Amino acid sequence: VQLQASGGGLVQAGDSLRLSCAASGITFSRYTVGWFRQAPGKEREFVAGIRWKGKPARYADSVKGRFTISRDNAKSTVVLQMNSLEPEDTAVYYCAARLGFPVFSTLGTVNYDYWGQGTQVTVSS
Repeated sequence: VQLQASGGGLVQAGDSLRLSCAASGITFSRYTVGWFRQAPGKEREFVAGIRWKGKPARYADSVKGRFTISRDNAKSTVVLQMNSLEPEDTAVYYCAARLGFPVFSTLGTVNYDYWGQGTQVTVSS
């Protein structure tokens, strides 16, 4: 099983980035996928999660209205579109997959089975 996160980079505040998570080795449509991030010196935090059919998606309050998560089951890919980036969004972003479809309200707190390697996002002010 492999989750490959990509799309990170160095941008200025207000810019956008598009992160992708490509999965292999799993029946992707059976998995819930989440994005998490970890900033230096901070704990890892939930950013967004999406279940099989894609809607509704769940977001952390800090990214609501700025980030959008979507999935393409045919391509085994999940995308995190990040707009209006802020310096506080600077972190390593990880995608993770969990078999099944947990209760919507728990998407940020349940255990995930597989994790990608992370992609660095740096937002300068």
